[in-house]
Amino acid sequence: MLQDALAGAADAPGYPTALGTADLRRAAAGWLQRRLGVRLADPLGADPSVIPTVGSKELVALLPTLLGLRGAGTVLVPEVAYPTYEVGAVLAGLAVRRTDTPPDDAAGVVLVWLNSPGNPHGRVLPDEQLRAWVAWGRAHGVPVVADECYVTLGWDVEPRSVLHPAVSGDDHTGLLAVHSLSKQSTAAGYRAGLLSGDPALVRRVWEVRRHLGLLVPGPVQAAMTAGLADDTHVEAQRERYRARRERLAAAVRAAGAGIDHSEAGLYLWVTRDEDCWATIDWLAGRGIVAAPGSFYGPAGARHVRLALTATDERVAAAAERLAG
Repeated sequence: MLQDALAGAADAPGYPTALGTADLRRAAAGWLQRRLGVRLADPLGADPSVIPTVGSKELVALLPTLLGLRGAGTVLVPEVAYPTYEVGAVLAGLAVRRTDTPPDDAAGVVLVWLNSPGNPHGRVLPDEQLRAWVAWGRAHGVPVVADECYVTLGWDVEPRSVLHPAVSGDDHTGLLAVHSLSKQSTAAGYRAGLLSGDPALVRRVWEVRRHLGLLVPGPVQAAMTAGLADDTHVEAQRERYRARRERLAAAVRAAGAGIDHSEAGLYLWVTRDEDCWATIDWLAGRGIVAAPGSFYGPAGARHVRLALTATDERVAAAAERLAG
């Protein structure tokens, strides 16, 4: 379906719109409301509440710069986190502080990153914790940005968007959410992401992006429009991930390892209660490659990340090797 839409829009000699086509923004707003219960403020208005991005990783890495936060201040990131949050802060000349709770001291903090469901550990933040961050950010005038790229992949719990009325009410002031088609539509190669939330913040990002030439190609925007309007392919892929997760998790536990968090997302946060590099060696001896938890911060030093993104055949082979 995405391929058909991409091919159908291939005759695209002109520059694409940085704002996103009206059809794409309409589809994005519909997806947010239908799938996540999020109601955007006038997605087709002069002050956009949603725009397309060249995947989500580019946005994460550039967001402090796009918001004009360069040169002084601190970005808060989760204790165990995708490294691009820190890369984006360093690129903008900012300091980084790791914390999972709102700090008492807000001096110098210019941006907060949340990640729920989390990469690498699949942790889902409960509503009360999301609300606490929203209240803290608004009290101190600090934007709170939630990376929600795995939000449709809840297994043991149902993840909630920071833009949901149960978290933020009907007001998205000071809030942004990042989404992606990479996981739910298996479209990582399309580089198809979304930024939505506070129109004032979205507009600030859009105005800089268009001058930098960070434009989602027109055929990709057409594919995104088709993908966001269809839930059938999302559910089919979700079931593939579910089957892989069940098989691999059972094999990990049968081999004597433990799994923490992992209630959502595409990873198992595995521990043998030892240094992560010892676990990496143990897995390598069985022909299995994992990511060391220390890659995601000091708090991950006794875990490794196993991914559900390999093919069914490769996941089955890993499960057999764990049993051998």
